Amino acid sequence: MTYLDEHAEQVSQAAERVRSHVRRTPVLTTDLDPDLRLKPECFQVTGSFKPRGAFNAVLSLVDGGARPAGVIAVSSGNHAQAVALAAATVGLAALILIPEDANPAKVAATRALGAEVIQEGITFANREQRLREVMAERGFTLVHPFDDWNVIHGQGTAARELLEDEPDLDVVAAPVGGGGLLAGTAISSKRHNAKLKVVGVEPAAADDAYRTWKAGRIQVLASSPRTLADGVRTTAIGARNFEVMFEHRLVDEIVTVTEDEIAGAVQVAWSRMHLALEPTGALPLAAKLYGKLPRGRAGLILSGGNANLQTVATLLAPR
Repeated sequence: MTYLDEHAEQVSQAAERVRSHVRRTPVLTTDLDPDLRLKPECFQVTGSFKPRGAFNAVLSLVDGGARPAGVIAVSSGNHAQAVALAAATVGLAALILIPEDANPAKVAATRALGAEVIQEGITFANREQRLREVMAERGFTLVHPFDDWNVIHGQGTAARELLEDEPDLDVVAAPVGGGGLLAGTAISSKRHNAKLKVVGVEPAAADDAYRTWKAGRIQVLASSPRTLADGVRTTAIGARNFEVMFEHRLVDEIVTVTEDEIAGAVQVAWSRMHLALEPTGALPLAAKLYGKLPRGRAGLILSGGNANLQTVATLLAPR
């Protein structure tokens, strides 16, 4: 069995494992382009794709033998909600470290799902150190937001569904932050059709994946990037994600979009497509709208809709 076959089989197993806990989101058409297909994960449980990976990871932990004392994660919001929900579903304690400047709505939603949240003193710069300290204190098991095989395989179920519904696509595009969604997307897409073009989209202000693709080794940003797309403010992709995406060349291209292009995509999503996307979820749409994707029938994985409403109101205000 090849590397790709092994990981695609794990995605198939993940699809069965999480089936009763996540939604099979629809594939939509749009009058923007008759050849365009949209996979709106804003309709997913908790409003983003993240429960796919979180449930696969948490259920695998519980099924794997010794029950952990609890699970812990660090997240700006969407992964936090997903881990909180998955842990509550199986009766595990969940502790989430969220940076102080995170979207308040995402923080409130995480707490509402029953997780303990630590925010005070947590920044993008120190969160990994604080994570290690709290893990040592509590003895909880880490559910990493992207550099975890169970998470990657769970995220791959979105593209798997997309291609089951639309098997004749030429291009599949997804946002890239740490790389969990894009790595899973690449596994499912290349297993479906080796000729499919798999494209990752990230902000130009947070272009570590683009630099990594060009350099052939992981590139780390000097500081947390400032971008509307708060879900991809990571400074580097994970080692497992690099392995899938670039060592095994399952991702064909990384493209970047400007802040103005992200804003334009959010405006189109809300006003013309009636999809409540957050800026991160609109990244593939921005790439499509501004001519940055390869030609052909494209499927866009729109990763979530947990937007900061003040930000959206500013973007939609008449100018």
